[in-house]
Amino acid sequence: MSNIRHDPVAPTRAQRLAAGERIGAHRHEDHQIVYAGSGVLAVTTDAGTWFAPGTRAIWIPAGTVHAHRAHGRLDLHLVGLPADDNPLGLAAPTVLAVGPLLRELILAYTRDPADDSPERHRLLAVLRDQLRASPQQPLRLPAPVDFRLAAVCALVHADPADPRTLAALGAATGASERTLSRLFRSEFGMTFPQWRTQSRLYHALRMLADDLPVTTVAHRCGWSSASAFIDVFRRSFGYTPGTHNHRSA
Repeated sequence: MSNIRHDPVAPTRAQRLAAGERIGAHRHEDHQIVYAGSGVLAVTTDAGTWFAPGTRAIWIPAGTVHAHRAHGRLDLHLVGLPADDNPLGLAAPTVLAVGPLLRELILAYTRDPADDSPERHRLLAVLRDQLRASPQQPLRLPAPVDFRLAAVCALVHADPADPRTLAALGAATGASERTLSRLFRSEFGMTFPQWRTQSRLYHALRMLADDLPVTTVAHRCGWSSASAFIDVFRRSFGYTPGTHNHRSA
């Protein structure tokens, strides 16, 4: 990332981003929690992209260079925490599950950042307790380092519905299936099918944020049927794709 902005204090606030709008690369000396009240949020670092719909938040540790992108109209909620206040003990960006209570706490805490009342301090204490209890979610697309792995990932991202096997993709990019399989495990910590499912879910969230029909999204992202897509989506996010935008609203 170039032209990195340094904002020492991570802001606590709510703001709206239009579909496709970005916040350029920057870093804070504080930790930050970012949450999409509506739309889909993508946070990118040199290590990859983390993505979150309205049932997820992203933890960004202090000092991490990152950029934001909105998919669909994004109601962005930011919570800054001092560098010595890490209730999660996490040193890398992480996607967290957001239940109904944590969601309401984030919305309430970011509503009036200038409020310094005892009530708001108690609100933050409960928010921190809920963060500690939030399960971590593997919603991440790591950035490939090896050029052979990068070439295969680019093909899949360009066409999420591409049905080719890893062997066929390797043949198209000049790498063996065995080499690519090893690279997926060593660089990403997952198999090719696991990574492709993550990629397809990411693209599906983006398309749903643009109000595309569920059947269209399933077809464009490579699922054999809408029901197969709905099953994977529900297991990943806890709700069906047909209710995605309704939940965000």
